[in-house]
Amino acid sequence: MPVSQLFTRIQSRGLMLAVTLLSSIILTACGGGSTPAPPAPPPPPQPQQVSPAFKSETSTAQFLSRATFGATKTQIDGLNDTEVSDWFIGEFNKQPTLYRERITGILAGLPQDENLSANSVTNLFLDEAIAGNDQLRQRMVLALSEILVTSSDGTLNSYPQTMAYYVDILSENAFGNYRDLLQEITYSPGMAFYLTYLRNRKGDMETGRVPDENYAREILQLFSIGLVELEMDGTPKTNGQGQQIDTYDNSDITGLAKVFTGFGLRDSNFRSLFRGCSSRRRDCPRVYQPLEMFDDYHSELEKTFLDLTIPANTNGTDSVQMALDEIFNHPNVAPFVSRQLIQRFVTSHPRPQYVRRVATAFESGRFTLPSGTAVGTGQRGDLKATLAAVLLDANALRDPADTPDDFGKIREPMLRFINWARTFGETTPDSADERWLRDMTQYIGQHPFRARHVFNFFEPEHVAPGTETGAAGLTVPELQIINASSAIGYINFINTFVYDDSRTRSGDPDGGVNADYTRQIGLADDARALVNDLDLLLTGNQLSTVTKDRIVELLGEITVDAGSEDEDRISRVKVAVSMVMTSPGYLVQR
Repeated sequence: MPVSQLFTRIQSRGLMLAVTLLSSIILTACGGGSTPAPPAPPPPPQPQQVSPAFKSETSTAQFLSRATFGATKTQIDGLNDTEVSDWFIGEFNKQPTLYRERITGILAGLPQDENLSANSVTNLFLDEAIAGNDQLRQRMVLALSEILVTSSDGTLNSYPQTMAYYVDILSENAFGNYRDLLQEITYSPGMAFYLTYLRNRKGDMETGRVPDENYAREILQLFSIGLVELEMDGTPKTNGQGQQIDTYDNSDITGLAKVFTGFGLRDSNFRSLFRGCSSRRRDCPRVYQPLEMFDDYHSELEKTFLDLTIPANTNGTDSVQMALDEIFNHPNVAPFVSRQLIQRFVTSHPRPQYVRRVATAFESGRFTLPSGTAVGTGQRGDLKATLAAVLLDANALRDPADTPDDFGKIREPMLRFINWARTFGETTPDSADERWLRDMTQYIGQHPFRARHVFNFFEPEHVAPGTETGAAGLTVPELQIINASSAIGYINFINTFVYDDSRTRSGDPDGGVNADYTRQIGLADDARALVNDLDLLLTGNQLSTVTKDRIVELLGEITVDAGSEDEDRISRVKVAVSMVMTSPGYLVQR
């Protein structure tokens, strides 16, 4: 059978598997005498305990699929049968990968008539995610960017330094404290511009002007406490009538909005906007420095919200400090943030006990690694402790064969692409050279740091209507961007790269993002060995026997002449990679 006909057949089968995913995802989580006894010989040295995370090739691949952007064979071989505690400490000790200075350097080298968009920040991030060594931190950066959303989908796309500064805040605070992160995000020009509190002025009774309420609403609803009061396990609290209890009302928003008045760009006259600092401006520090508080424009009125009243005539800086302390100290913050981090790394519908354990680590600021080493500062909101609790929980480390039907998550589409490039050995990626990476949203519904609204690409409490997961009441956020169009779009998108058909801006066939299939080509004569290798690397051996048998059957229709060049082997490898990466066994991370 010609390869073109075979590929059509394979695409059809792959699409059927993807459509099946839409309807059945996840459901288908001492005594003696008076004479002293001689001293006992010292006990033999205990063998080093090996965490379940790196107990085998399979568990190593599975752990890396959650904690990083994907497993490579070199990583699996190097980490298998080692202690995961050492890996965590090593990751925590790495210097943060930063972007703003690099963006400024790129701007400095551009001709005066050329622009640089904020997508340049995403390109640098993709390159680091694919080939960089700072894996856990950058994986956390992406997760945090989906909770504390600032997006370049709009005007901010013209301000790459501003977006780079925002991403650097996430990177520098990824293993820090959530209270510090809230403060730095609040003072960031990108967030202030995106949520419209830049140049937010105090109210004026004569003109009827009132402070902008946008940030006040979103910092409560999306960044910290949510809409209803929560137990430590993330389940809603109820009153005596069995009704959920609201965390705040409109009067709280009105009071808090007064706090976020008086913010302007640093070293400006408060009225200054971003004008003059666009993508053609080679350096414009005020768009990537913390905001300045201009007290003349800050509301001097009393500010009451939640359980706090800030006295009248309190200056702006103190008002913000008091407000953020009040928000951060709300008991909802630990379960609210913990549940979302579990969703981004491990499972879409975490059990309450899992949320409680992670929230407890958030509250205590401490977590003990399997080696007995404690991580975290002991201060509430410590993200090292929280992240370690997410990834090392017994729920995350159990054998997938023993997990309940409601455990797991859909791999985010943008993570699938990074996973492909990383797994198959791209060590010198140039994402900026790829035309298909200018805006992945149109193909797969996602693009790093470019959510279409402040609610992220999908909402954490999304229950998909008309699905088995919806009928079971399961939250599966990723289903909010998966539909017939995006399912097909993903297949076309990933196959463009798998089959090396993507177009580069430079025209260089070796430019952009490419795969190195050398290892797989060496296995291609044995279809079963090839599929098993891909199963380990891409899914952590999660493909069903039926799926693997079908792929092996199809690969058998590509004849490989033992004495020929590698053309047939390469074809077989690409077909196999395509089939695995469009199968439910890959799309669902268990």
